[in-house]
Amino acid sequence: MGDWHPECPSRLQAIDDQLIASGLASLLDHRDAPLASVDALALVHTEAAIAKVRDNLPAHGEYYSLDADTLLNEHSWQAALRAVGAAIAATDAVIGGDVDNAFCAIRPPGHHATPQAPMGFCLFNNVAIAAAHALHVHGLQRVAIVDFDVHHGNGTEAAFSGESRVLMASFFQHPLYPYTGVHPDGSSPANLVNIPVSAYTRGDAVRELVRQHWLPALEAHRPELLFISAGFDAHREDDIAAMGLVEADYAWITRQLVDVAQRHAKGRIVSCLEGGYALSALGRSVVAHLKVLAGLE
Repeated sequence: MGDWHPECPSRLQAIDDQLIASGLASLLDHRDAPLASVDALALVHTEAAIAKVRDNLPAHGEYYSLDADTLLNEHSWQAALRAVGAAIAATDAVIGGDVDNAFCAIRPPGHHATPQAPMGFCLFNNVAIAAAHALHVHGLQRVAIVDFDVHHGNGTEAAFSGESRVLMASFFQHPLYPYTGVHPDGSSPANLVNIPVSAYTRGDAVRELVRQHWLPALEAHRPELLFISAGFDAHREDDIAAMGLVEADYAWITRQLVDVAQRHAKGRIVSCLEGGYALSALGRSVVAHLKVLAGLE
């Protein structure tokens, strides 16, 4: 999206570098992402939302602005299809029993993309489309989406608000972009467990929120597959926001989710990268997350 933009290719390189440095890279099954179909996008997004990306690709070296923070270049359509394709392929592999769980190191992120429009660095909602694929293509009856990005996943909430087959659980710094997720009149649908937290909230407070709110809701829902919107921008080194998590907190959260998946979902988890812009912290946090998913912590 431009040299100035925090959502940059260096994010995936930072993850790769830390996986190699940790010795974890050689223990993982690495797979290339296929291209998703337009029909897959339409599981969540309107034709107008799809066309807004597909039909506005600029010429080489130029950018097309969707909003102040979200730009297209000549490769954005293909990149977005790869990101969605990774999430769908991971879902297929996990449901098919080919792998126990999967992490999708993908760009662009997705959880801000609403059914009607891309926004907030996000073109299409990778996790939401994968969850819809699990429901509509594989016939699952209950899935859960857990979002630990520092920003509220407004696109995911918009896609599944009131959908009883999908539980969405998250915490997010508030007030902060996109300034959603808070329902002061108590009107939040029963399938949403989205918890606003103040700036400078540390890991101990987040762990208690997970114990009090996420885990009881997940136990009651009994998801057959657990999706994770894995944003690592709540890390204390990430200045895009102002929370205080560290690698050990991401490992602890992941362990709780693995335990839920083992009890209710045959261990099946599909995790997709969302935010995380402090490159060293991002790479270290992904390593902590993957060590738990791989049973190597």
